[in-house]
Amino acid sequence: MSDKKELLSIRDLSIHYITKDMGTCRAVNGVSFNIYEGETIGLVGETGAGKTTIALSILGLIPSPPGKIINGEIIYQGEELLKKSNKEMQKIRGKEISMIFQDPMTTLNPIDTVGDQIAEVIELHSHISKKEAVKKAGEMLEVVGIPRERYGEYPHQFSGGMKQRVVIAMALACSPRLLLADEPTTALDVTIQAQILEMMNELKKSYDGAIMLITHDLGVVAQMCDRVAIVYAGEILELGTIRQVYKNILHPYTKGLFESLPGYSKGKRLKQINGLMPDPAALPPLCKFEPRCPYSCEQCKKEMPKLIDAGDGHLVRCLRAQKGQV
Repeated sequence: MSDKKELLSIRDLSIHYITKDMGTCRAVNGVSFNIYEGETIGLVGETGAGKTTIALSILGLIPSPPGKIINGEIIYQGEELLKKSNKEMQKIRGKEISMIFQDPMTTLNPIDTVGDQIAEVIELHSHISKKEAVKKAGEMLEVVGIPRERYGEYPHQFSGGMKQRVVIAMALACSPRLLLADEPTTALDVTIQAQILEMMNELKKSYDGAIMLITHDLGVVAQMCDRVAIVYAGEILELGTIRQVYKNILHPYTKGLFESLPGYSKGKRLKQINGLMPDPAALPPLCKFEPRCPYSCEQCKKEMPKLIDAGDGHLVRCLRAQKGQV
């Protein structure tokens, strides 16, 4: 991606949730990656890996307390977002950077019509009249497959999938440069999912923007993304282009994710990754995946693996991979 202009850069980001009952939960631990104009980067990993926390930190939406950004920088077009006030971030949220939240039930206001909620976003950031904002909101509803005649209805009158479409319309209303999509099509049927993904791609091309896609679906990643980051216990274990990661798997965790997919190993029994994600309040001191890794050795219990470049920007955090023993 060296020929692309850098849109956002996350450097050594660490985020903790500090609670009285559970102690300190280390949700994100030294994460670094860049997002370039015109690209879609996927974040893949199990539930609890820290993917959503990374996205929320970009928008300055980490709940505090208990959340606290311990270390790191988030640079958007040369500006440090973590140093901006909430008032300054309000001008960026929705216009420059927007997010499709995973749960539409907690995103939509139950006492406002869905149309007015979309129009409010447009009016706030586009500086146009109320009448024009209402018209644009109706157009956005139709873009996501909802008749504009339903503008005046309330969230409780919509199904879960329809609510998700409304949330997507809100996020795309002001044509943001960077779209953070947290499981954007989970509640949608296959036909609408394909339409929404295509619409997101068209928006990205039109405005030379970028998308950070959080998903569990490696098939969607292959269809949508230029690069993919495999996230586990708040760390990036592997990062590279789709071709690099899908054709030359370097980390045992990535291999485990693929081997658990139907159709990946044709004619062979599906495999599972033994064990569970580690408790973020009691993470392993060295390699976070070592307790579940089928290739664990004595060195893994003594040395902290670093994220190294295995060639052509294909990054991996594994001692075995660094020795060429993949």
